[in-house]
Amino acid sequence: MAEKKDILSMSLAELTETVTGELGEKKFRAGQIYEWLHIKKAVSFDEMTNLSASLRLKLNDTFCIKRLNIVRKLESAIDNTVKYLYGLNDGNIVESVVMEYSFGLSLCVSTQIGCKMGCDFCASAIAGFVRNLTASEILLQKYEAERDLGKKISRVVLMGIGEPLDNYDNVLRFIRLVTAPESDGISMRHVTLSTCGIVPRIRDLAGEDLSINLAVSLHSPDDVSRSRIMPVNRKYDLASLMSACRYYTEKTGRRITFEYAVIENVNSSSADAKKLASLFSGMISHINLIGVNNVKERDYSSSLSHVEKFRNELVKLGVNATVRRKLGTDIEAACGQLRREYERSRGEMIENSQ
Repeated sequence: MAEKKDILSMSLAELTETVTGELGEKKFRAGQIYEWLHIKKAVSFDEMTNLSASLRLKLNDTFCIKRLNIVRKLESAIDNTVKYLYGLNDGNIVESVVMEYSFGLSLCVSTQIGCKMGCDFCASAIAGFVRNLTASEILLQKYEAERDLGKKISRVVLMGIGEPLDNYDNVLRFIRLVTAPESDGISMRHVTLSTCGIVPRIRDLAGEDLSINLAVSLHSPDDVSRSRIMPVNRKYDLASLMSACRYYTEKTGRRITFEYAVIENVNSSSADAKKLASLFSGMISHINLIGVNNVKERDYSSSLSHVEKFRNELVKLGVNATVRRKLGTDIEAACGQLRREYERSRGEMIENSQ
């Protein structure tokens, strides 16, 4: 028996082709089905009551509608941040975070289960890489959160577990689905993709005609220290990364945000500030400073006063720099933390039961 098609990963054009060709139905039926899935957020074909029973049976035989199950939900008592740990059909788990701002709700989604990049200060990489998420599994992080909260999410950032550009095809499919005008899609300008610096894919992304925001995790102003804390730099050094970034801004006209985790005694000296200023010279850019997250397996730290001091040094050098507001500190909202703790406790339970 043929494997059922993942209907939530299909564009309206792809769905129309299958519905009219393989199922022999009229074209308008595909639009009705798409509306049930992406606007009404139906979780079964039986809910699609304006379709005939025979068509619903054919749909059920041809397609599957994936779901994510909420394994854990943590709610911040400080700032209304909500963190979800989702169970997938294959037993893996993934997490996402909903953050509340004055403009509405923003969702940080994961794009992979685990991560290959191995950044030294990041909790996501500690458990290792398992697999890429499909477009529907990324999309469902938004749909399941909206179902649970009863509110619409207006912005999406691809900054959770995983490297988005290492899952390029599924991520692009997700972006086009979540911004599709046929659904209740959000504006592309409300989508931000964060990468640690996969140089060839940054260049590819420049040609995709997407008006999304690009954020690049920089975290060091020179090759020696960046290669030490970010292994990706050993393959794509700063010269090639900055060349790709300049190409991206020239091709798209879009400003790049550079993310920078400030780590005391590692990347935040006065000399580092001068190197950063030189790196951004003549480029449309913005640097977003982040106090490094406390990861139990790593001995990195930074105080807010130290981050502010580093920002002031950058501003004096003409760099457009801001400090990112930390949200959900009371629920370990940094990516990878909840998944890691859950996997650890699950492993202990299995070990104790043997």
